[in-house]
Amino acid sequence: MYYNEMAGLKISALGMGNMRLPKVEGENEKIDRKRAEEMIDYAMAHGINYYDTAYRYHGGESELFIGEALKKYPRESFYLASKFPGHMMVKKEGGVVGFTSGLAGWPDSTVPGVFEEQLKKCQVEYFDFYLLHNLCENSLPMYDDEELDIIGYLKKQKELGRIRHLGFSSHAVSAATIDDFLTKHEGVFEFVQIQLNYLDWKLQDARAKYDVIVKHGLKVVVMEGVRGGRLASLPEEEMKKLRTVRPEDSAARWALRFLQALPGVAVTLSGMSSMEQLVENIETYQEPDPVTKEEAELLFTVADSMLSWVPCTACRYCTEGCPMELEIPKIIAAYNAVKNGENSAKYDPDECDPSLDPRRCIGCGACQGICPQNIAIPDIMTEFAGML
Repeated sequence: MYYNEMAGLKISALGMGNMRLPKVEGENEKIDRKRAEEMIDYAMAHGINYYDTAYRYHGGESELFIGEALKKYPRESFYLASKFPGHMMVKKEGGVVGFTSGLAGWPDSTVPGVFEEQLKKCQVEYFDFYLLHNLCENSLPMYDDEELDIIGYLKKQKELGRIRHLGFSSHAVSAATIDDFLTKHEGVFEFVQIQLNYLDWKLQDARAKYDVIVKHGLKVVVMEGVRGGRLASLPEEEMKKLRTVRPEDSAARWALRFLQALPGVAVTLSGMSSMEQLVENIETYQEPDPVTKEEAELLFTVADSMLSWVPCTACRYCTEGCPMELEIPKIIAAYNAVKNGENSAKYDPDECDPSLDPRRCIGCGACQGICPQNIAIPDIMTEFAGML
């Protein structure tokens, strides 16, 4: 494992994301703790020292799991990052914050209440890295609300040593949103986590976002480096192009090598779901092996073939708010397959599970309001129903 510098610390170039841990078969979010703990142990033994979680990952179970899995190790042997879930919260009377409508089972709380709960769940006295979760155009009013004073509270926790380094993650539509926020809060944040990969370099203007962060002198933490697995499984026609240059490399390795070529990137998070993925990714990060300029251009030609796809990363935030309990990521995956003429695409809503039937969508928009990719999900459901 090789390491980079961030906030004056030696950080593993590959970080362990904990949003897509192995799950119990038949359960949407329940973590298979035995398999997941084996992965954490392997990661620790092979040099990964950065572990990322968040309040709502795995339905709230991720923080509990990572706290339990890491407590056997000396506290100074790992860096733990978590996030304040302001992007999914609304302000209520008296300064109390509650989760957005439709997210059943999540009680109202306060800014201090959420933070204290996270420390307790993670079984730590401080977070090495703490982030505002998804600073974007929709969540900006919450994070800048003067009465709630979320940023002021977190700055105080940093002064008390309960947060060592403060940053934010972002799925903002515009790079200007990130630029303006960093300018307004100059000197407050030390790093920014963004969705970055060779497809989104153009599709979601990730290049401009990367450039803005670097311009402010901050390090970039990468999420969705293989886009929820989409860039780890390319069509055979596209893989043939890559094999002409590096016959042995997997699609995932190509995607991660693209990120290694960006000097502003300090750590790339991978939400690995199996030991096989973990082993392969650790091998990719044994030594720097960045793509060449020519290889990057080849990846951009591969990306061009995918620009018409709906950019779902299967984060599953949308499913929490769906009153019809639709498996929205699976429906979108089928929509992409059908629309792009994949030979394997076969979809009969009359024979599938009701959770996979796009015709059951009532168009309430609860899903779209919390989608980090800003996908017009009700429109996709309507179009897919018409196609079928």
